[in-house]
Amino acid sequence: MNIREFNGHRPILGKGVFIDPAAVVTGQVSIGEDSSVWPCVSIRGDLLAISIGRATNIQDGSVLHTTQDSIYHPGGQPLIIGDEVTIGHNATVHACTIHNQVLIGMGAVILDGAVIEPQVLVAAGSLVSPGKILTSGYLWRGNPARAVRELSPQELEFFKFSADNYVRSKNLHLKSLGLI
Repeated sequence: MNIREFNGHRPILGKGVFIDPAAVVTGQVSIGEDSSVWPCVSIRGDLLAISIGRATNIQDGSVLHTTQDSIYHPGGQPLIIGDEVTIGHNATVHACTIHNQVLIGMGAVILDGAVIEPQVLVAAGSLVSPGKILTSGYLWRGNPARAVRELSPQELEFFKFSADNYVRSKNLHLKSLGLI
């Protein structure tokens, strides 16, 4: 069973959400309409809430989790992901805030307390340090991630294109499974 209740919390899925049968979504997780979760993704809302917005796609092999309340992290840290976000293959997204229209590249790691402002591109393989704020309109790259240049108008348009493309793709998968 890939959608699991934990500690009295069952994931809440919006209309038209696609969860691949090979993904696992557990606990306090809410996923907005038209979003998609692809094979081998783990979204584990067992400590605190995970909120994923509308038309967001979490690609193959990604891991999403939170930080528990402790003396080291008073109150803990939830995970909040906005609308029209693309999270590339094998990304690790942990206890941070990602605003709308963001692209997280393949293999990137976003750590606790980081804030990714709207319309940010995080390059593949980058590491976003704990508590780091990535400002809008830039390509961030490296370990640790640094702003390397402003995004072009074409790159800014790509956020919406990517989100729309994944909505179309997840609809094809839902149709092939007889779910729409």
